[in-house]
Amino acid sequence: MSLEIRPLGPDDHAAWRALFTDYLTFYRTTRPEEVFTTTWARLMDPEVRMHGALALTPAGPVGLVQWLYHLSTWEIPARAYLNDLYVTEAARGTGAGRALIEHVYADADACGAATVYWTTEENNHTARRLYDRIGTLTPFIKYGR
Repeated sequence: MSLEIRPLGPDDHAAWRALFTDYLTFYRTTRPEEVFTTTWARLMDPEVRMHGALALTPAGPVGLVQWLYHLSTWEIPARAYLNDLYVTEAARGTGAGRALIEHVYADADACGAATVYWTTEENNHTARRLYDRIGTLTPFIKYGR
């Protein structure tokens, strides 16, 4: 499959919105319109350290990745948090997910980030097969409020 990974641009709003909506549906959730509006504005603002990219085939967009940079108390360089990764069901297993993660890795390397990390649901077995090949499972458990 011919695949291009490229940063989000202003003309990508409709494709981004559709993929991000599908991603939220995959995780059995929705968000208010304000979240979509604010997230898109942040992704388009060069002063905000939040980024996004699309996986594109000749047939159209098949994937989305969003990441951000933050400081850490454990090291001097910023860390990259891969916040969202989504590949359409039809494109899973084609290398799109790997290419999107590698795009984040390349950006993090170019920015001098200390590390790239992400979370997923424990039962997301399809994605975890990829993550086990491209990343390292850590012993940390995530808590939330």
